[in-house]
This record gives sequence, structure tokens and C-alpha cells, in this order.
Amino acid sequence: LFTSLQYCTRCGMPSTEPEATFDEMGVCVSCQSSEQKMHIDWEQKDRDLRKILDAYKGKNPNYDCIVPISGGKDSAFQLYMLTHVYDVKPLAVTFSHNWFSETGARNLQWCLETFDVDHLMFTPKRSTVNRTARRSLEMIGDSCWHCHAGVGSFPLQVAVNYDIKLLVFGESAAEASPTASYENVLPYDRDYFTKVSAKFYPEEFACDYLPVSDLAGFVLPSQEEMDEHEVVGIHIGNFIFWDHEKQTEFLRDRFGWQEDHVEGTYKCYKSVECRMPGVHDFTKFLKLGYGRSTDHVAQDVRAGLMTLEEGNELIRDYDPLEPGILDYYLEITGYSKEEFYAIMDRHREAKGAISREDMQAALDDARRRSDTATK
Repeated sequence: LFTSLQYCTRCGMPSTEPEATFDEMGVCVSCQSSEQKMHIDWEQKDRDLRKILDAYKGKNPNYDCIVPISGGKDSAFQLYMLTHVYDVKPLAVTFSHNWFSETGARNLQWCLETFDVDHLMFTPKRSTVNRTARRSLEMIGDSCWHCHAGVGSFPLQVAVNYDIKLLVFGESAAEASPTASYENVLPYDRDYFTKVSAKFYPEEFACDYLPVSDLAGFVLPSQEEMDEHEVVGIHIGNFIFWDHEKQTEFLRDRFGWQEDHVEGTYKCYKSVECRMPGVHDFTKFLKLGYGRSTDHVAQDVRAGLMTLEEGNELIRDYDPLEPGILDYYLEITGYSKEEFYAIMDRHREAKGAISREDMQAALDDARRRSDTATK
């Protein structure tokens, strides 16, 4: 892995990002997408979105669409756009990861009251969350399978049970994923979140200490049920110009949405609703040699908010740090710290790395290369 690393010549993202590809200039897909955004006719996209939303108004007598929300800045902005700009009546639904931070719990309640929407929430019991967190490390090398799976399953369960045909999600996968661009949109379907993040269906994820009977909240409706109820999904970020910084400032300054410290990054908004992003992003660092701060630096470099040299200072400060919340994760899962690192060693070896030392050396090399690119 160390000898074959490649880095985006523009934003510095490493080739260890899953499914990463680069063009002949060494530019990653996400940077290509950021260029594509500048040439899209967003007024036409707005008209396209209005036609879609108008087509679904009244198909259900009570709600025009479902909006999955966490109370985070993306879902808050979705609700603002739908209720204040596009004049639709959504049913807000939340899969609760059962790890809400105090700020996140406040923001979720603020979101419901500020945008005045009806709301349904599913919260898995604590013992199930603890056991899925343990199994998650074994299966996908992070702490959060239950969240990856639940945000995909619960909105679809509601859509089928309430016969609401349209789901409206937030940012486009083209914003920060090599799986899509604005010229090659990743379509939404029943298996979207399984393919993108959960990786395993409940039947595959179950084990001796986590029977499938405890995972009912994570089971997707069948494709036949989806077809019967004509359920479709869109990402509003494919129809409006998505700007994380501007949208966060707008929600914070106009409406009072709250930021807070988030482990693993210098930004104070992404995943602020959850206690566990520090473990989630640290496991990514251990597997792939980069963490959440690298993601955010790349986004800020694309947006012209900082240089790679400035960003690399932040990466050095944040990505390698063992998060404080790791102790809580070990407590609820029963893992020792030695077991945690041993499991992550196996995941990293499966990616082609040899040791933690080589992984750290690769990260240092990435910083040197990016520093050179800015000079």
C-alpha cells in the first residue's frame, strides 16, 4: 500500500479512499464534481425539482413526502427548503442511533419546532445498540453499522406502512464520494444505504449474540412492497447548489441551530448530533490512513477556503488522535483496547497495509507530497 499511494493533485485525498479514481491529471472524482457544479444550470434544476414535488403533492392525503432527519445541519436545511421554499408538507422521520449528544438532542427538537413538522422516531434498545456496535467493528471496521443500516431501513418502513411515495434526502453523493459525480448521479433505490455504507443486510450481520430477531428495525421492505407502494427517493442536493459552510451559517445565524466540538475534526458541525463520530472516524484513520479532518480539508481546498499546506497542519493535529469517546465504546462493547487495535489491524491488513507503523509513514508521506504541491 505504501509504495502505491496516490494523492489528488488538487485536494490531497489519498487513493486509499474506497473506490477512488483519478483522471489523467491526477484529479479525484470529488474535485471533478466540484468543477461540474460550476457549469450546471441550477435554475433549470430548481424547475425540475418543483415538478417532482408538485407531482407528489396530494398523492397521500396527509403528507407530500418523507424527510429523514437527524437534527444535523443537512437535514435541518432540507426541512427549511421544503417548508419555506417549496411549500410541501413533509413527515419527518428519525432513526435514532441512541447516541445523541446534548447539542444534537437540542438541535433535533429545535428542528421540529422551528419548521413545525410532524415527526416519527424509531430508537433501538440500548442492549441492541451495544451489541451491534461490537459486531460492527468485526464486520465493517467501524462502530456504526446500526446507524448506516437504520437510516436506510426506517424511512422505507414508514413509506410503505404510511403509503407515502416520495422520500427526500439531503446532499448528493457527488459532494464527497468517488461513487458518483454530478454528471454521473448515483440513483436512489432500496439498497442505496447498504451499498454505500452498511455493506451487510441484517440477515448477514446477525450472529450468536445478536440474533436477527433483534434487528427488525433494520430490515428493509421487500422490493415487491417498494413497487406496490411506488416508493421513490431523491437527493435534494442534486437539484440545488450545495454549500456546507453557507448552509450551516444560514441555519445558525438566522434560526439558532447550534454547533459544538466534534472529535476528529476542526469543524464544529458535521455529526455534531452524535457522541460517536470520534470512534467512527478514528477507525477510518486506522484502516485507510486518513480521517474526518482529511475529508474536511479536501472539501475546504476545493471550495477555496484554505490551501493544502494550511490543511495539512490541521490533519496533523486531528486525524491521528485517539478519541476520548473510545473508552465509552470499549465499555459498551466489552472489548479491551488491545482487542480493538487487533481487530483494526486485521481490517487494515485486508486493505493491503502491513503495520500501523507503515500506515503512519504513509500518512506522513501524503502530507509531504501535498506540501510540495502547494509550493
